[in-house]
Amino acid sequence: MTATAPAPRFRWWHGAAILVAANAVSFWPAGVLGDAAFYTSFRLPPYAPPDWLLAPLWLVLNITSLVALARVANLDRPDGAAWRRGLVLVSEGVGWLLFAVFTTFFFWLHSPVLAAADTVAGLLVAGVSVAAASRLDRPAAGLIGLRLLWLLLASAVAASVALHNIDPFLSAAPAPGVEALQ
Repeated sequence: MTATAPAPRFRWWHGAAILVAANAVSFWPAGVLGDAAFYTSFRLPPYAPPDWLLAPLWLVLNITSLVALARVANLDRPDGAAWRRGLVLVSEGVGWLLFAVFTTFFFWLHSPVLAAADTVAGLLVAGVSVAAASRLDRPAAGLIGLRLLWLLLASAVAASVALHNIDPFLSAAPAPGVEALQ
């Protein structure tokens, strides 16, 4: 009699479904209802990435995040690690929700303030995921860490855009005492 490994709980098509669903939700406000040139219409900080880089970079980060999610979801660890595994799964779920609704805030509602809040929340959630995953599966933590590094830059850009530009949705002027970027 041969022992067989248990079937993985998270399969490739689970990742594909998450990727398609999140990008479909994300695409609707930006690609159908939104203003694709909205990002470039702002006064951006000098360290802001070019707009053409964002979609391919997020595709790579989404794929690496799904690989990390699959690694953690399929772990067979002692019960003592179950809470940490659950924390990674929940925080990654929240991260996917934040990713999906970002374009609603930014491109459809035209709110750099709400988009900045979403981005910073994504940074915090990624930090929780990396911390929890690091004790379970270091490669998974490293894969999520790529998104964390990107969100450090993205949060700085988003905060700068929110501070230095008018928010049409919230009808907020640039923050008092903050100079416009040149």
